[in-house]
Amino acid sequence: MLLPILLAACAGGGEESRGISFTDDRGYSNQPYPNNYKSEVLAFMRTYLNNPVGVREAMMAEPVQRTIGGRLRYVSCLRYAARESDGRYRDPRERAVVYVDARLDRVLENSGDACAGATYLPFPELEKLTR
Repeated sequence: MLLPILLAACAGGGEESRGISFTDDRGYSNQPYPNNYKSEVLAFMRTYLNNPVGVREAMMAEPVQRTIGGRLRYVSCLRYAARESDGRYRDPRERAVVYVDARLDRVLENSGDACAGATYLPFPELEKLTR
């Protein structure tokens, strides 16, 4: 009978219990710049795309600091047109690549405000990917 009471006491701890953090980062400190961002994006895209061969119109913006989910992160924006399984191409897609502690953390399919005003440069390395 005491078990539910004990569990309820553990769950209601206040502000400290809102999430588990593995670092002291509260989103306000500066993150290190992701120097290897291009090679990390290429490695990720090789596994992310069903067919990494034949990507067209690849463009990428250099990482800039943005607030993502209430935390300050480096974000680089990626635009590309991948070949579909039937051989056709869709319109170019825009993705936001988020870095934590200078490493690729995740790719946001809905880039929204994260890529607003991004300055894209050609990214020919993505167009040269092989399987």
